[in-house]
Amino acid sequence: MTAFIRSVALKNFRSIAECDVKLRSLQFLVGPNGAGKSSFLDALAFIRDATRDSLDHAIRNRGGIAEVRRRSRGHPTHFSISVRFRLPSGSTGRYAFRIGAKRGAGYEVQHETCSFDDRSAHFDVKDGRARGSHAVMPPASRDRLYLVAAAGLPEFEDVYKSFVQMGFYNLNPFEIAGPQMPQASDVLADHGENTAAVLAELARLAPERKERIEQYLQAVVPGIVGVNHVSRGRQETLEFRQQVSGATDSWRFDAHTMSDGTLRAVGLLVALFQHASEPWDWAPVIAIEEPEVALHPAATAVLLDALREVSRNTQILVTSHSPDLLDHKEISPETLLAVASLNGNTIIGGPDPASIDAIRERLYTAGELLRMDQLEPEQSNAL
Repeated sequence: MTAFIRSVALKNFRSIAECDVKLRSLQFLVGPNGAGKSSFLDALAFIRDATRDSLDHAIRNRGGIAEVRRRSRGHPTHFSISVRFRLPSGSTGRYAFRIGAKRGAGYEVQHETCSFDDRSAHFDVKDGRARGSHAVMPPASRDRLYLVAAAGLPEFEDVYKSFVQMGFYNLNPFEIAGPQMPQASDVLADHGENTAAVLAELARLAPERKERIEQYLQAVVPGIVGVNHVSRGRQETLEFRQQVSGATDSWRFDAHTMSDGTLRAVGLLVALFQHASEPWDWAPVIAIEEPEVALHPAATAVLLDALREVSRNTQILVTSHSPDLLDHKEISPETLLAVASLNGNTIIGGPDPASIDAIRERLYTAGELLRMDQLEPEQSNAL
């Protein structure tokens, strides 16, 4: 599969002064805690939140403009995000914007643009004025992203829809265990708080995907037979079926009795296999924060198999500092982005040439290099 997000360029976003990296259909962002892996994913999540909800929501939810733009001696007053994309139709293009801080806690959209490589449709917004390929363009506003208004034009609908439907997951076992109030079941929520509802929708519309979840879960957690949605009065939760020593039939256990590792495994698998009638209908990108947390090291090989399987149809972005997850010899250098912090600035790039040669020649796995603290971004990327 060709990745939806082909490249990302950032300036002054959180801890990232500047980066310009290419992304593949399965991409690992690897580095120590606090290096800035989450900041990179949050830049893409910012696009989703600002288009799905509002720019004001995206900024306020992150603590205000001062917490979004990078803090440094140079006192940058703006941040910018630029992505190159590929739509389901095969069309490629670029979407970018720059947000500037105003006095106090205010902000404004200083520049926003969208264009295609293979068609004339485009728009460009500066100082609150929109110009584009249509004779009459929707009005622009300095406090909103123009893509939301342009989505009413057929040429830009798929761009808007793809960004809105990206999924970003930092799963919380407490939220997954429930009990959960009935919620929307079309897309898994960021922390897994509607896992039961999504699993019920899978059982109804795509039983083969639910079966795939259970197959992987059985490999991760020995003894697990299955997992189902159940109602508890007005609330809903998950119920696990597990083999118990000496019992002829499997026993049933509510989610709150299961381990954090089991709950996270279910959340991860639901995030990966949640239903869509077409692969691009709901989430062209699934980004997962540290999927290995609370899992036994032996289970990471199973997790990697699931990630690779789903990446055939959906772009998968993963942050990790787990050598066990990266020990597979089939992980190529191109799927790795090394992340490091240098004087408080996040550096992101492909592994240095020595690491690339070691992985390609199978002298070391990426996990072994990480254990030796030898998986660093190429120094030419240090800005």
